[in-house]
Amino acid sequence: MSQNSTVNSLMAAIADTGRDRRRGGYTRPVYSTPELELREWFTTEASRRGLAVERDHNGIIWAWWDLPGPSSAEPRRGALVTGSHLDSVPGGGAFDGPLGVAAALAAHDILAAREAAGDLQRNRAMAIAVFPEEEGSAFGVACLGSRLLTGAIEPTRALNLRDASGTTFADASKAQGLDPAAMGRDEEALARIGDFVELHVEQGLGLNGEDHTDAAGRGPAVAVASSILGHGRWRFSVSGQGNHAGTTLMTDRADPMVAAAQMVLAVRKTAAGQSDARATVGRLEPIPGGTNVIASRIDFWMDVRHPDDAITGSLVERIHGQAQKIAAFEGCSVTMTEESSSGTVHFDATLTRTLQNSVQRSTPGAPALSTGAGHDAGILAAEVPTGMLFVRNPSGISHSPEEYVEDEDASAGTAALADTLEDLL
Repeated sequence: MSQNSTVNSLMAAIADTGRDRRRGGYTRPVYSTPELELREWFTTEASRRGLAVERDHNGIIWAWWDLPGPSSAEPRRGALVTGSHLDSVPGGGAFDGPLGVAAALAAHDILAAREAAGDLQRNRAMAIAVFPEEEGSAFGVACLGSRLLTGAIEPTRALNLRDASGTTFADASKAQGLDPAAMGRDEEALARIGDFVELHVEQGLGLNGEDHTDAAGRGPAVAVASSILGHGRWRFSVSGQGNHAGTTLMTDRADPMVAAAQMVLAVRKTAAGQSDARATVGRLEPIPGGTNVIASRIDFWMDVRHPDDAITGSLVERIHGQAQKIAAFEGCSVTMTEESSSGTVHFDATLTRTLQNSVQRSTPGAPALSTGAGHDAGILAAEVPTGMLFVRNPSGISHSPEEYVEDEDASAGTAALADTLEDLL
């Protein structure tokens, strides 16, 4: 299969897996039937290439391209690792996660052909990794697999997380043959990662923005990541008095929905008043949720991001203070709980320079971009040298069915990844 078609053929093979007929796009939460089908697809594709596939005790899949010849005592220590994730947000796009996995497989094909031709001599092993629950759409904490691997989340907390049906992450993991008691920071696995490079669809208009487009309005196909904005998720629980919608006068209500609605507006107003801040409420759950029922409680989740971690913290506290005032005015109460938080990440400078030099061979003029989206690479960056490549998204839209990557750009991203991996190998 040719370099220009492999990544697109791989993406085409999974184009119907997890399609969401109601929302549009794809819904592939971790350990759901669609996500498990994708994990099986990856295992099959990796095995076809002669890669040694393993699953560790945190649910991460590793496909190893070991060095040829006699093995050393620690043949995988300090290996080069690439990969991404296969789960999605509800109604997400086709490329967020799977493109990085497909490109890693396709880049392996290019490198294997070069090695067979005598044009590549590797001095270390390489692996493709697939991380579970990167989006946090099932259990609420993003990058859960990489957080467990690095110890960025306590195993007890992770295991007690629950999905919408009430199933704990411990029980969901058990159902997949994992031992919850063995989950957590993995020193052996971390020692095997010498460098980590993740390819991902760009989740904004950086590559197609005015600073980088040509006369025809088209930006370069590939960019090198410079940093990830600090971000976190917080859950607000607004409690009031549940009651009958028909018999309770408007003046007699303590309606948490009314309070929550004002809080959502306060989130928007507060973030809009702070340069380069982003704050979003994308999920709200009324309890009990009846049409003719005044809710007794409203839970909503807030996502806040800013390049300066101190400002992120200040924004959250200001929003919390406003929420408390709103709740009191409406005769309700509110609590705020941090579910995840990650500081701003600046990728390894030496590795980033290598990526920039390598990418120039296939994409001259490829820029460096920061991103507001979180990634497993951002979690791993605290432990190992880490870098990222972005592939152009002409729509600039992500976490939506409108997310898009042109075939030509996907191939260019794969070529850039292959060149980068070759230089690092």
